[in-house]
Amino acid sequence: MKLQVAIDLLDKESALRLADAVRPYADIIEIGTPLIKSEGLEIVRAAKRAFPEIPLLADMKTADTGELETRLALDAGADLVGVLGTAGDATIRGAIEAAKARGKAVVVDLISVPDKIARAREVLDFGAELVEFHSSADDRTGAQFQDLLDEAARSGVPFSFASGIDTSTIAAVRAAGAQVAVIGGAIYQSADPAATIRELRSVAGLSEYRSA
Repeated sequence: MKLQVAIDLLDKESALRLADAVRPYADIIEIGTPLIKSEGLEIVRAAKRAFPEIPLLADMKTADTGELETRLALDAGADLVGVLGTAGDATIRGAIEAAKARGKAVVVDLISVPDKIARAREVLDFGAELVEFHSSADDRTGAQFQDLLDEAARSGVPFSFASGIDTSTIAAVRAAGAQVAVIGGAIYQSADPAATIRELRSVAGLSEYRSA
């Protein structure tokens, strides 16, 4: 399992400091949607210049103009682009085609999708790299976390998981079969992000440092 750090801070300087602190331990750095909306795609360019060795996911949450938004993110330096599973098939296919033309990939976010397993199978057939089982930051409970994790485990597809993961839940996420655990607030709200991500790797039974 890989660890993806979602940076949902709102200014470039804070975001780059956080990325620098966690980069020995993070397998993927996610430039979060609020950060992109605050700083524009220049934050993706800045992160790629500063940390060229780490895969970057631009969480565009694209709902329309899939080819265009994906191309813009990739041209800025993203390696992966987040697209909404609630978007139309043509939008998702356009995003995937744009990514594949550049040797990059699309992750389809299943937030607010009613039948997540069915949609996951559809978009993976289109050529998506992964699907993300994701609960809304506006509405999270412990029961919802477990229901979503159980659904992801039943899906039988390659998935990432994002739902307020912390040290008390990350081992369960790995046991459920997640290829990627997406961790946001537990790290960016921590007084010592580097120590927190090291602890997360340890609790999950992962090697101390990020994968090569």
